[in-house]
Amino acid sequence: MQHAKRWLYLVHRWLGVLLCAFFAMWFISGVVMMYVGYPKLTQAERLERLPPLRISTQGSDRVLEPAEALRRAGLAGPLQDLRLAMASGGRVVYLAVPAAASGDTAPRPRRAPAPAVIDAITGDRLERINAAHAMASARAFAKEPDLQIEHQGTIDEDAFTHSRALDVHRPLHRLHLGDSAGTVVYVSGTTGEVVRDAPLQERAWNYAGAWIHWLYPLRGNVFNPYWTDIVNWLSIAGIVLTVTGAVVGVMRWRFAGRYKTGSRTPYRGFMMRWHHVFGLVFAVITFTWIFSGLMSMNPWKIFDSGAAPLRLQAMNGGPLVLPAQAATVQALLSAASPNTRELRWVRAAGHTLVLAQAPAGAPALLDATTAAPHAWQPGAVSEAATHLLHHAVVRTETLTAYDLHYYDRAAHTMTGGSEKPLPALRVVFDDRQATWVHIDPHTGAVLGRTDSHRRTSRWLFGMLHSWDWLPLLERRPLWDIVLIVLSLGGAVMSVTGVVIGWRRLGVKLQVKT
Repeated sequence: MQHAKRWLYLVHRWLGVLLCAFFAMWFISGVVMMYVGYPKLTQAERLERLPPLRISTQGSDRVLEPAEALRRAGLAGPLQDLRLAMASGGRVVYLAVPAAASGDTAPRPRRAPAPAVIDAITGDRLERINAAHAMASARAFAKEPDLQIEHQGTIDEDAFTHSRALDVHRPLHRLHLGDSAGTVVYVSGTTGEVVRDAPLQERAWNYAGAWIHWLYPLRGNVFNPYWTDIVNWLSIAGIVLTVTGAVVGVMRWRFAGRYKTGSRTPYRGFMMRWHHVFGLVFAVITFTWIFSGLMSMNPWKIFDSGAAPLRLQAMNGGPLVLPAQAATVQALLSAASPNTRELRWVRAAGHTLVLAQAPAGAPALLDATTAAPHAWQPGAVSEAATHLLHHAVVRTETLTAYDLHYYDRAAHTMTGGSEKPLPALRVVFDDRQATWVHIDPHTGAVLGRTDSHRRTSRWLFGMLHSWDWLPLLERRPLWDIVLIVLSLGGAVMSVTGVVIGWRRLGVKLQVKT
């Protein structure tokens, strides 16, 4: 018994020496992340920065119709997506994504294919994005013609571009806008679009927030191949440290009676005493956050269900093919808001449609042949959704309010920034994975899917780590107060552990010398 107790103390002591600094860093950086997230360019921000879509219908600046532009660019096959906007180099361009291979058993692609970029006036396909093109994109994004924009070269990855969603755009052009906010933008090396912006204040706070919290100093260098394993095993070691500390703390605390000092803790030193007290009080929340942080990594793919990919072409009645008698671009713009920033041709629930996107609000939904506003027949989207899987639909729900599995977060948060419109449809399938699919009833677009494995991840990560429990999120600043108090308590526990560990290590080094 004494031998086991000694090992318990030793494991906690030396794991604490190694990990308490990480714990303190995680607690403090977590508070920063509550208010400043990792840089991203949301859909709303992207649309806001695009100029209003104005086109010429005659002369040398006449915008080609989409079918003619695709023909000149040599794109004859069906499409997955087609957009028209002043999105690349300050020019009006078409961005066309070829359709994925058909077939119900096609594997889910690791990343979306890069769009083909077509000059909407000449029909030329843009094959290479040079520095001048990137400068023009940055200037259009900035909307301030007098700025002294600096092209800082091309990069594959830096501190603010580790996101895998950017892989299709690498290499990236990095440019400093020279504006009052000290904004750096990243321009896609494949499409010429601005794909990320990072003002100086956001970058600075990130070094004390997401960048250090996620151990991103180990990304983009020799440690990059081992980053996932490092985070996983540090988390596991942290769990062992927390559990052993809680056991030792309980064993040393006098619940009945007191030590000779009159205290319930045997430790007389300031640091040891408060480490003991704060360790007992904040042991559960520390364990919860370290464990849920491990769950965020989907360690060893435990949340991968092996579910079949959604049959999007079956739902939509095939890939996107432009109608033979398509509405002109001018007709579509005339039917939409004068503040339209982007036209997007899509195939949805058996119809070829055009989404006219303004900076805010839901897009106008237009018929691609007539340019008339499109209205769905009752039940049309729900009926089309039944083709997403080879399984029966258990039920279809209309969500008019957010719930525990479909909810919105602030744009700066890890799970925020994506479109979560209301109302939304939830289609529940009778498959082994208990798949739910969320659909926008306005556009007919699939917003996302979840299954039993992902819903478990939502509880073990989203709920336990971010506390994104709606009754608490909807009662701010209560959410802020709870998380800050718990984080500061954990930080005190960790910092006292750092001091104790440093002293212990110093004593050992002195003995050796």
